[in-house]
Amino acid sequence: MKKVTARQKELLKVVYDYIKTTGYPPTIKEMRDSLKVTSNQSVIDLLEHLENKKLIKRQEGVARSIVILPFGYEAIAKTALAPFLGMSHAGSPIDAIQIDGEWQELSNEAAQLKDNVFLLKVLGDSMINAGIDNGDVVLVRVQKEFVSGDIVLAEVEGESTIKRFMSDDTPPFIYLKPENPKHKVIPFNERTKLKGKIISILKEGSWKSIN
Repeated sequence: MKKVTARQKELLKVVYDYIKTTGYPPTIKEMRDSLKVTSNQSVIDLLEHLENKKLIKRQEGVARSIVILPFGYEAIAKTALAPFLGMSHAGSPIDAIQIDGEWQELSNEAAQLKDNVFLLKVLGDSMINAGIDNGDVVLVRVQKEFVSGDIVLAEVEGESTIKRFMSDDTPPFIYLKPENPKHKVIPFNERTKLKGKIISILKEGSWKSIN
């Protein structure tokens, strides 16, 4: 990693504090005010340096789109944050309910992830035998490829659910399996989409591995 200047670290800390305090990255004006500078260009130049050093990523032209990357957290010695996007059902599929502006500190292990991750709160009891209980918070990693046995966030008929992805040689061949015998398997169809893999569970303030 290239050397990070004191001024670049200062801006990184401003971004981190805004996200943790307000739930959103700061705007150019908010960064300018925090750094006590009058020029937007000076903030933009700093952001470009941080992006070139792979400390942040952002969507050009979109306000509040800054995301701190693992090296960025390392540079300011802060625990990584992940956005809390809402709730998903461990039971019958329901709409995921988006909750804007909430973030959660990650474990040291999860903080090293270079992938796109987010948090969801679990509703229901269909995954209790996998250690995922009603009210738990799960860490979801966005990905496109999955293997049989992965616990996934799936979209079924436009609604979300958490289940174990299964691919067998016998019918129904490809399906979503609950980890509670009270619930039925959900066969795959052309409208079923896998959105991400569940990689960790937050229970009583501590991160736990997935069974």
